[in-house]
Parts: sequence; C-alpha cells; structure tokens
Amino acid sequence: MLTLASEVEVLARFGRALADPIRCRLLLALREAPAHPSDLAERLGISRTRLSNHLACLRDCGLVIGVPVGRRTRYELADPRLAHALDNLRTAVVAVETDRTCTEADEEGCC
Repeated sequence: MLTLASEVEVLARFGRALADPIRCRLLLALREAPAHPSDLAERLGISRTRLSNHLACLRDCGLVIGVPVGRRTRYELADPRLAHALDNLRTAVVAVETDRTCTEADEEGCC
C-alpha cells in the first residue's frame, strides 16, 4: 500500500516526465504501439541521441520499459493503465483549456 508521501512522489515523477514536450510526444506515441528507438526518433523528428536521453528519463520514472527483441530493444509503456491515464489526462486538460474560467490566466500565467 502506498503512503501519502510515496503517492506524492509518484505523481511528482509523472509530472516531471510530462514537463517536456518531447517526452509527452514519446509517451503518446508509445500509447499507440510499442516501437524501436530508430522508429521513434524518425516519427518524432529528433536525433537518436536526444531520444535516448528522453527514454532514459522515462525509464527512470518507471513509465516505459525496454523489451529485448533479438539484438534490438523495443520500448513500450510500463503498464497498460498508463495509456488510459494519458487519455484521461489529455481529455481533461483539453476540456479545462477550452473552458477557461480564470480571466487572469493569460496576464498572470497561472493557469
């Protein structure tokens, strides 16, 4: 059973992973299907070195895993529930973004 402190730490790690647009795109790509690094780098339009750094971050956060396939490694979400969580989070954020009730959000940069 997770304690409150460990739940907060897990959410903070998830937030750090989502804080970078490339990692967000990477998670969304892996949400659709597992893939090899070369395919992911091409799909995202980034270098393999840059992709490797982002995959390492996501592995350290426990969000993706590498599965050996022969001499190559295929990456996938660490748990199928992450795909559902990403879908729910994405639709919730889009809903909030389209219904901005905070009138000072643009001036204050708070929301």
